[in-house]
Amino acid sequence: MIARVAADGVMLLHLLFVLFVVFGALIVQRYHWTAALHVPAAIWGAWIELSGGVCPLTYVENDLRRRAGESGLESGFIEHYIYPLLYPPGLTRNVQWLLGAIVLGVNVALYTRILLRRRRQKLSSKSGEP
Repeated sequence: MIARVAADGVMLLHLLFVLFVVFGALIVQRYHWTAALHVPAAIWGAWIELSGGVCPLTYVENDLRRRAGESGLESGFIEHYIYPLLYPPGLTRNVQWLLGAIVLGVNVALYTRILLRRRRQKLSSKSGEP
């Protein structure tokens, strides 16, 4: 019972991490200090996707599920939980590359926006404008 609850907790943590990887720059817009957490997370998430690797949280969840008497995931977290919801069966490596590129592109665009806004604010405060 405890292993099952722990496995479900890891699954929830994994989902929250994936959401943070994709949308964390929106939090950074409001709380700039979170960039120190988000940038490494986004790089990790993009690298895992682009390299076709498996996140260590998948291994942790699998181990906990086996301890609970369940079968572990036969694939990675995203392939098991997210793809069936968002993507058609038979996801190809090219689509994975596209998803990784989208994660990078969204984050680069959002961080560019954040940096330009901060630069504009600094310039306007130096010139005495309200």
